[in-house]
Amino acid sequence: MSQSDLHRSAVATPRHIAIIMDGNGRWAESQGKPRVLGHRAGVKSVREVVALCRERKVESLTLFAFSSENWRRPEREVQLLMKLFTTVLRREVRLLKKNGVRLKIIGDISGFEPKLQERIRLAEAQTAECGQMVLNIAANYGGRWDMVDAARQMATLALQGEITPEQIDEALMDRFTCLSDQAEVDLLIRTGGEQRISNFLLWQAAYSELFFSDTLWPDFGEAAFEEALEAFASRQRRFGQTGAQVTPR
Repeated sequence: MSQSDLHRSAVATPRHIAIIMDGNGRWAESQGKPRVLGHRAGVKSVREVVALCRERKVESLTLFAFSSENWRRPEREVQLLMKLFTTVLRREVRLLKKNGVRLKIIGDISGFEPKLQERIRLAEAQTAECGQMVLNIAANYGGRWDMVDAARQMATLALQGEITPEQIDEALMDRFTCLSDQAEVDLLIRTGGEQRISNFLLWQAAYSELFFSDTLWPDFGEAAFEEALEAFASRQRRFGQTGAQVTPR
């Protein structure tokens, strides 16, 4: 075993990994194909990364599938994305259940067509008892929306007299965000070469390690995933402390 392998094995695997799956459209355009074919090709990478996370016993994997800002894209592309989302939910849920993966959709699903909303609820129900890993799909999701929605819920409780403003703190706020039942994000990966988080998991990724990959999402496989994990293993996570405080003696 190499020194790199020894170092990696000594570092805990991220409990929660989040990925901004960027580059599908550009991948297709580079091959002279319609953008939607890039999104279809990206489904293969989703399957592979889910399998890799299961092998490493990652507790939660959150994938950014469709942001609240993506409605601004060309209408035809949005329609095709919604159709693809529906198809993938129907096809993949059996495999997820077989592998013990619980599916959770986070975001404002009320913005989707009723048929897709029903498909989402059915897929979640079919995997509700799975306990090997949680796969969160962020759809019609935005980090700002998540925090505003949490604030709205707390304000409602305050108006009803169930809480006082003085009781509102980070712990209470966290209870009303989308991923309150899961660990905070340890590692946030963005593919496709861009270096921004694009309104993704603003609350949950406050102390996550960021890794930006030039690889377009349909080409993101085991080698690229391992590169991200190795980068994570090399980081010193201090959470506001000094390096000396967190370094074992």
